[in-house]
Amino acid sequence: MTAPDDEAQRPRAEALDGRCYEDFVVGDIYAHRPGRTISEADNTWFTLLTMNTHPLHFDAAYAAATEFGRIVVNSCLTLSMVVGMSVRDVSQQAIANLGWKSIELLAPVYLGDTIYAQTAVIAKRESVSRPTQGIVTVRTQGLKSDGTVFMVFERSVLVPKRKVAPKRAAATE
Repeated sequence: MTAPDDEAQRPRAEALDGRCYEDFVVGDIYAHRPGRTISEADNTWFTLLTMNTHPLHFDAAYAAATEFGRIVVNSCLTLSMVVGMSVRDVSQQAIANLGWKSIELLAPVYLGDTIYAQTAVIAKRESVSRPTQGIVTVRTQGLKSDGTVFMVFERSVLVPKRKVAPKRAAATE
């Protein structure tokens, strides 16, 4: 998924407030920034917090003897980070995540890798049962700083239409 040449010229809602149903256009691509460099502490804490006992994520001697040759970052951590990166552009206004589809892990992520994300709007429709809301479906990619796509997934979110979206206080400095 690459951004179209005119991406910078497409209208975009304020990232601080997120997007309402009307702001999503099928085909738009959002590059989520900033990126995030994953530290050993990030991976160790997340792995312990989620009770993942696979030594590939925290035992350097074990990991060195695998085909990867080093510790691999817990994929649930990278999924969480990529989703988090997309929130300002995709689901800051969301009422609910409705579902996830086809989470594909395409390449390993290692300690010290910097990751980024980008999202394409692939479908949208008005909600039949909730006339003041709409359903938006997006495809998000996680990318390493070298351009390697390490993850792809789709998700659908329920978002308000602009006329009923909650007003948020302006940020102050």
